[in-house]
Amino acid sequence: MTRTVQRRIQIALVALGVIVTLIGAVIIAGAYRNDSKINANKATAVADVISADRLHAAVNFVTPDGVLRNPKLGLLYPTNLSTGQRILVDYDASDPDNLARPVGRNARLSIVPALSVIAAGWAAVILVLVVVAESGRRSRRSAA
Repeated sequence: MTRTVQRRIQIALVALGVIVTLIGAVIIAGAYRNDSKINANKATAVADVISADRLHAAVNFVTPDGVLRNPKLGLLYPTNLSTGQRILVDYDASDPDNLARPVGRNARLSIVPALSVIAAGWAAVILVLVVVAESGRRSRRSAA
């Protein structure tokens, strides 16, 4: 492997690491944006969890106007919920079909998963960078 090829691969890998970092930052920023929208027009209701798994929870709740709501993308921060549970949810009164979260949960819960994505991404990038550097070194040594 020539030094030019090795350098281009390394630059591409660092760019990939930067992209993973940006993805993590967008996850956190998006969570804070959603929370600020909920907090700007916050209303609270009792909701029934109709389905739940580790990463998604669907709920039904009734708004004060008597309409049954089911947020299209489920709840924000859905961990530790189970089907059949009755919980309090905060929702955006101006957009109850899209933004809802369990009472007491907020965007701080997105920080650890986002940092985990960033750390895992950079660990993989660094590992491949080391492999590429070693491969380049060995190929140049055997050519000499």
